[in-house]
Amino acid sequence: MKQQAITGCILGTAVGDALGLPYEGMSAKRTAKFFRRPAKHHLIMGKGMISDDSEHACFVAQALIASLNNPDRFEKKLAWSLRWWFLGLPAGVGLATAKSIIKLWLGFPPRYSGVFSAGNGPAMRSPLLGVVFADDIEKIKTFVQRSTRITHTDPKAYFGALTIALAAQQSTLDTETNPSKFLLLVTKTLENEPSREYEHLLQTAVDSVHRGESLNQFVELIDCKNGISGYIYHTVPCVIHCWLRHQQDFQNGLEELIAAGGDTDTTGAIFGAICGAGVGKAGIPEAWISGIIDWPRSTSYMEKLAIQLNHSCTGNQSIKPPRYFTPAILIRNLFFLCIVLLHGFRRLLPPY
Repeated sequence: MKQQAITGCILGTAVGDALGLPYEGMSAKRTAKFFRRPAKHHLIMGKGMISDDSEHACFVAQALIASLNNPDRFEKKLAWSLRWWFLGLPAGVGLATAKSIIKLWLGFPPRYSGVFSAGNGPAMRSPLLGVVFADDIEKIKTFVQRSTRITHTDPKAYFGALTIALAAQQSTLDTETNPSKFLLLVTKTLENEPSREYEHLLQTAVDSVHRGESLNQFVELIDCKNGISGYIYHTVPCVIHCWLRHQQDFQNGLEELIAAGGDTDTTGAIFGAICGAGVGKAGIPEAWISGIIDWPRSTSYMEKLAIQLNHSCTGNQSIKPPRYFTPAILIRNLFFLCIVLLHGFRRLLPPY
């Protein structure tokens, strides 16, 4: 059961990331002119590639394998993964994440490397923590806090990341989560935190779900005029709204989220991780998985990573993550940057 959830979470992240990437930064109105359902990969010749969202999910998996459930080891390993990742010149690094990694290279320990920001980085790293520690909320809180503070110190970042981890936990444990009970779980978990504004946002999302409103209606309700932004208090309520309405429907949920515009690769990746944990690989359209042509962090590598992570969860012996051809990362990133730039130039042309 856990193996299916881990595999679905990692592959779901990659699929949501790859499908959403070509529309990143577009408003919902302009996205509608490019995006067609059923969704297909459109990054390069009908194929897709992953971005930092999926890469960070892989780093979390590697850190969990290496840590043997020790939060100190986990934090140290994740910090080193981010350091080396940054040297590979990845495209589209968030400003807060970039500043934090520079601080890491300057010698700041991971507990002091974060900067005050409420961006999406911690939320895209947290779903797998909810899956792996599904039976232990205190461990979820501890590991999410360690993962978050490496790059972001604004409490909002932690609140959002923890909510996503709890959603992935519920997706792993239950086929259908009651929206009101989920809200109660989040508020109880955050009961000692100053999060009234955040709880109000989640309450608004749950109320909207109960009224049967679409994601676009909810996006308008919280005044995201140009699509779902990279602000975690926009991203998380929207992803949770979409997940609560499409808990066992990976395809329609992801398509609705991409159509909402904004930070579509990250919102798609987070939704894909949560829903993927519930439906497993079998619930993700095969064409969407096979359509990702990335290398060396390929989907086959991610499946091997999921198997190793599951083994590390069930045993007490140290297991090494599967290896890939590290020198290829820089070449891959330069190629990926060219593709991203081509898409940027394409957006200068109609339709507007």
